[in-house]
Amino acid sequence: MNYETYHIPANFTDAGRVFGLFEIRNVLEALLLGAPTLFLCATLLPFGFTMKIVATLIIFIPVAGFALIGISDDSLSRWLKSWLGWRKRRRILTYRGETDYNGFERAYLRRRRQRP
Repeated sequence: MNYETYHIPANFTDAGRVFGLFEIRNVLEALLLGAPTLFLCATLLPFGFTMKIVATLIIFIPVAGFALIGISDDSLSRWLKSWLGWRKRRRILTYRGETDYNGFERAYLRRRRQRP
């Protein structure tokens, strides 16, 4: 038998990713959430320059990092859309006590026998 060996490159799954780690959609969301955060912190915080940098980084890094990573391998916007859809269509399930399976089966069979 003649077998051919194919070598799979280490970066074959890196398509559509930035630095091989983050999806492009997640990077765009991190930029959309991070840029206003940077601007607001830089302009509105009443501290000195060094404290502004420290406070801005304390706020910016979690926001941008959370947007880069996402939730359950989804981007934040995709997850938010799914969550809002779930909230809209959710129902409350209640337990109504024991179910008489035998009685249900008998009634079902009775109905089936009555059909022509």
